[in-house]
Amino acid sequence: MEITFQRSFRWLACVLAMLLSGCAREPVPLVAAGPVMGTTYTVKVVDAPPGFDQASLEALLAQVWQQIDAAMSGYRADSEISRFNAALSTDWIDVSADFAEVVHFALQVSERSGGAFDITVGPLVAAWGFGPDGEPAALPGTQELERLRDSVGHQYLQARLHPPALRKLQPALQLDLNAIAPGFAVDAVGERLRAAGVSNFMIDLGGEILAAGRAPRGGPWRIAVERPEDTPSQPYAILQLSDMAVTTSGEYRHYYDRDGQRYSHTIDPRSGRPVTHALASVVVVAESSMQTDAWTTAFNVLGPEAGLALARQLDMAALFIERREDGLHSLMTPGFERYLDQQP
Repeated sequence: MEITFQRSFRWLACVLAMLLSGCAREPVPLVAAGPVMGTTYTVKVVDAPPGFDQASLEALLAQVWQQIDAAMSGYRADSEISRFNAALSTDWIDVSADFAEVVHFALQVSERSGGAFDITVGPLVAAWGFGPDGEPAALPGTQELERLRDSVGHQYLQARLHPPALRKLQPALQLDLNAIAPGFAVDAVGERLRAAGVSNFMIDLGGEILAAGRAPRGGPWRIAVERPEDTPSQPYAILQLSDMAVTTSGEYRHYYDRDGQRYSHTIDPRSGRPVTHALASVVVVAESSMQTDAWTTAFNVLGPEAGLALARQLDMAALFIERREDGLHSLMTPGFERYLDQQP
């Protein structure tokens, strides 16, 4: 089964799973990998319980991918999100519990970030050339941006968990879950694995990583954060994780230059324009991948100063890598330091 849920504005091949710890005899993990949601995934299971084999792992994954695709893929006309986007009603629309949970959490992040995270920003992303149609022939002008912003804004969206339903306050509102649904999918796989008795595993979905238990060679999973530069991949820092998720959002690969100016794929929903700060990438560690997925986007929009201040206020583990004239500089919250195995 091939799922075409493409992440249109996030380049997240910037976190690499590394198994670097050192016991002499390494158990052979179960491994499943392939294309999904417009990117690729790898799942590794260590010390699988009796009765849980390769076929069990692949069946579990297929079920989760199908479930997420049916609810949140903007590339399927019959998905829940496509049907919600097509509706012009301002009444409550019944949706699945998963869909409502993702939107409900997204709205919480929107409120806490002052609108820096917004799942209705898709029309602005497309206008700047980071949607399915690619780079525009002409950059959007002020009037076009103002017109688009009339139908963009988390304040025009409501979510209800019991019973699960969503409501538009602006009929033209469109949802794009590319900055949060992959994280939810990783968490869903993790929940299914734990329910099957699996304690030690690593899930990597396009750079959304959830590491649980111990790695094949014993000890925590060691995760490399890529150096945020337009060069062949090199590690910038090494993390040690167990029962935690990590996501990196970067500004260093997905952009275009025009008339001597660089245009970032990260669009600030508040201004309707690409961000212009010097932040190269953000790394967030938290208990769930949905958290890390959404908050890396929010912090990336906010930039190094406002993002770091909010991360500290929320007591979140975050690393901000800033691009300066003399090279890369790291700013981190106190909570991030505990996960560092190799300092940047």
